[in-house]
Amino acid sequence: MSYFSKIRRKLRPCAPAQPAQLQFNNSLDGVPYHSKMADLLGSILNSMEKPPTVGDQESRRKAREQAARLKKMEEDEKRKKAEFRKKMEKEVSDFIQDSAQQKRKYNPMGKIERSILHDVAEVAGLTSFSFGEDEESRYVMLFKKEFAPSDEELEAYRKGEEWDPQLAEQRRRLKEQAAKEAEASQTEKSETCPNSNYRDKYSHLIGTSAAKDAAHTLEANRAYGCVPVANKRDTRSIEEAMNAIRAKKRQKREDDSGVHSSSS
Repeated sequence: MSYFSKIRRKLRPCAPAQPAQLQFNNSLDGVPYHSKMADLLGSILNSMEKPPTVGDQESRRKAREQAARLKKMEEDEKRKKAEFRKKMEKEVSDFIQDSAQQKRKYNPMGKIERSILHDVAEVAGLTSFSFGEDEESRYVMLFKKEFAPSDEELEAYRKGEEWDPQLAEQRRRLKEQAAKEAEASQTEKSETCPNSNYRDKYSHLIGTSAAKDAAHTLEANRAYGCVPVANKRDTRSIEEAMNAIRAKKRQKREDDSGVHSSSS
């Protein structure tokens, strides 16, 4: 073997040493370690909020937009009510200061506007009424306290008629005249005789004399064997009645004594 061959043998690399096998305990309390970690990781993931999907994001965006629109509509409605109330307060104030006006009629308006106007009129000390058949045609009328409407005037407005004081006075007079005529006719009917004579109709019960006269007569009705009440009355005094009773008892004792003497 040459010199160089010996050197190559010395320089030949040795086989790499095998690493020591480390032994790990892959179980904990009888449960595999990887199973414990999987359960812990699952509980953490379940507690976390899931990321919103594209559909959820779109629905949330629409809900926010709708809420914003509703809020804006409420604010606009509130602003309109405040403006309308301010306008009605000014008109009612002008109506109160105008001494030539006794009442004021407004154009048809909605239910909310009518309620606001009624409230303003009540605060101002006025009388207010709503008239009209349907909701679209209902309107409000204001009256000053010293010129409050009568029942006839309110009835005319409810019927959709215009109030005319002269025509109302004529109707009132006609009603009074009709009432007087009806009362007079009723009086005449009560004074007139009935169509049939009750004496003839009930003659088999009361006889031919009047019922009033028959009630006070002292004669008995022999046809029926009835005795008038007047014949049943005892007009004697208490002393007279007691004397009569004593006399009857005395007479009875005397009769009894006469019977005993005769028998003996």
